[in-house]
Amino acid sequence: MRKFWVFGGIGVGMAAAFMALLLVGTYSAAAGLAGAGGGGAVALAKGAVPARFQPLVQKWGNLCPAINPALLAAQLYQESGWNPKAQSHAAAQGIAQFIPGTWASHGIDGNNDGKRDVWDPADAIPSAASYDCELAGYVKKVPGDPTDNMLAAYNAGAYAVIKYGGVPPYKETQNYVKIIRSLEKSFARPVGRVAPSRQAAGAIYFAQKKLGTPYLWGGNGTPEQQGRFDCSGLTQAAYRTVGIELPRVANDQYNAGPHPSRDELLPGDLVFFSDDLTNSRAIRHVGLYVGGGYMINAPFTGAVIRFDKIDTPDYFGATRVTKDGAAALPTDLPKDLPKDLPAEPSSDPSPDSPSDPSSDPTQDSSPDPTPDPSSE
Repeated sequence: MRKFWVFGGIGVGMAAAFMALLLVGTYSAAAGLAGAGGGGAVALAKGAVPARFQPLVQKWGNLCPAINPALLAAQLYQESGWNPKAQSHAAAQGIAQFIPGTWASHGIDGNNDGKRDVWDPADAIPSAASYDCELAGYVKKVPGDPTDNMLAAYNAGAYAVIKYGGVPPYKETQNYVKIIRSLEKSFARPVGRVAPSRQAAGAIYFAQKKLGTPYLWGGNGTPEQQGRFDCSGLTQAAYRTVGIELPRVANDQYNAGPHPSRDELLPGDLVFFSDDLTNSRAIRHVGLYVGGGYMINAPFTGAVIRFDKIDTPDYFGATRVTKDGAAALPTDLPKDLPKDLPAEPSSDPSPDSPSDPSSDPTQDSSPDPTPDPSSE
């Protein structure tokens, strides 16, 4: 069960004043960091790639100049959601979603065990990187950004990129390039300060008005649910009011933008919590940061939406939501995703994330063992 530090003594009536102090202090600190920055090779954001795949992505993501580990991670996440057993209706297979014909021509024996296995990430991830670099070689003389041209060749074929002298005027291809480049930012560890969010204030305003509302597992704030939320339902609704549509489940929300470090947090950032600090797919809780080390949080059954401290041992990291980042998140990942998220703990009366990330969080298949008192 998510253990929270409760900020006692703050009534809903005092929330605005408390929030104002937090915002002023946090933005003042941010101003002092505004000049921070630096360069360096592309590294992966903490936990963004599941630990068992991270060495492969880090190694093979540097195979050629047109790709980098974050870009390769974005492609794999878009294709399969890190599921080595994914299979699409079009017969695309494995973590990199190769169709059989493409695998036959471009699959490699990445782990040197004498066989090429599309279902083995140790072969499929190197093959994805190798295929990217092969495409980049085909279009290396085409004007424009080499990586954009490589991604366009991946989607539309190298001939189309050569014919049009860059990304072809196909809506699907242009959208694919934009999606992968946006997702790339959510897998890359920032080398400078992450730009502030333009929509953060509106999201906070919405969440602030919900302080004191009883928690509801699977709650989306509908009239039938008496306006109640769970954690990811609250953050989704808050950003929806400013024109950004987030996924419903907390671990999917993590990839909706770049990841500021703890000392660079700004109000409006999403803050995440997990029992496995090496894998973003294991995230099970999210809150909305408001400054000063506090978040607005829908914690668990029996509690109300309130302020809580973020500095607890299960703090995973943060995301600065962007419109492009949220829009880039896949909505049609292959079905039968692995149940690698923690099962519903018997000690937690109201886990926010179901064990199957492809399931509908509003459909609770097992009754909450601790009934929400507000529903009695």
